[in-house]
Amino acid sequence: MILQYNFPTTIRFGAGASEELGGYLSKYGLQRPLVATDPTVATLPFFRKMLAALDARGIQPIAFHDIHKNPVKSDVYRGTDAYDEGRCNAIIGIGGGAAMDVARAIALRAHHREDLFAYDDLIGGDVYVTNEVPPFITIPTTAGTGSEVGRSAIIADDATHQKKILFSPKLLARIVFADPLLTMDLPPAVTAATGMDAFTHNIEAYLAKMSHPLCEGIALEGIARIAQSIEKAVAAPDLESRSQMLMASLMGAVAFQKGLGVVHSLAHPLSSLLDTHHGLANAVNLPYGMRFNIPSCEEKFRQIARRLDLTKEDGEGVVQYLFELNQRIGIPTRLQDIGVREEYLDTLAGLAEADFAHPNNPRPVNRNDFRRLYAEAL
Repeated sequence: MILQYNFPTTIRFGAGASEELGGYLSKYGLQRPLVATDPTVATLPFFRKMLAALDARGIQPIAFHDIHKNPVKSDVYRGTDAYDEGRCNAIIGIGGGAAMDVARAIALRAHHREDLFAYDDLIGGDVYVTNEVPPFITIPTTAGTGSEVGRSAIIADDATHQKKILFSPKLLARIVFADPLLTMDLPPAVTAATGMDAFTHNIEAYLAKMSHPLCEGIALEGIARIAQSIEKAVAAPDLESRSQMLMASLMGAVAFQKGLGVVHSLAHPLSSLLDTHHGLANAVNLPYGMRFNIPSCEEKFRQIARRLDLTKEDGEGVVQYLFELNQRIGIPTRLQDIGVREEYLDTLAGLAEADFAHPNNPRPVNRNDFRRLYAEAL
């Protein structure tokens, strides 16, 4: 069964939902879409089949996949050139967070031609997003970032590696086709890393200091769904576990409009400086960041522990659960196991302190704290 949710984006959710894409494009006269994805998805049979199905309808998709796994500004500029050269009239983002971020940034740049980072939300650039954007459609292939329902894109500077946020409600997708069948063939390592990314989103959103009871309720439900499904999705995936993970990923992205925290600020520098997969960076840092937060929100950790059905209903119980879960699904528990070395820590701490995520952390974090957390996790 394919279900429809509106929150506020229209979400078509269920096995086979992606097959509705051609009908939707035809209905609205979107005959020349730019289809932005990553280099891996571009080689997969389902992607080639999807483009062929569009072509059979008389739709002329322009495929673009020249992007990095941690997107940079030049990726967006190349994609905009492809959009212009193809005389496109819509943008489709297919893939995980990287593809979604680049696709959304291209949607912004299509009708906003100042320097891309002039629209950085952290310097008030969202006020310059005044023009309309082309019709934007998203199709997730991982259960991780939840970017398909987001309204922002995170893009790094090619030279400085500092991440910028492009944000506007105009960047919400018009429609999402969330099809768990597209996630069935993900390798276990990718499933684990993206699943822990979704877990981090839900947990950090719940703990973020800004008050938002609606997001907190969604985040708690997302936490429970991931705890019930991630190990099955990694080790022996079936449609139910993949569906639960995809829904929890969507929920995390809705919830984190409330804010994120210390774990994301620890993870972002690893991606920009060392090109570490974002979900993997979050996963390794998650237990350490949560232990740091325990003194500031013990009652919330009790609520998380109850959602995880833990015997020990406190922060240390949650931290121990996260360490053990990482081990069960093949995630390293030390940064040295993913290529981090002692000599990187000062640079990483500086980038973390400059990151946008930690101001909403329930416990204030300074550069020394970041340096200590990296050293503890090393």
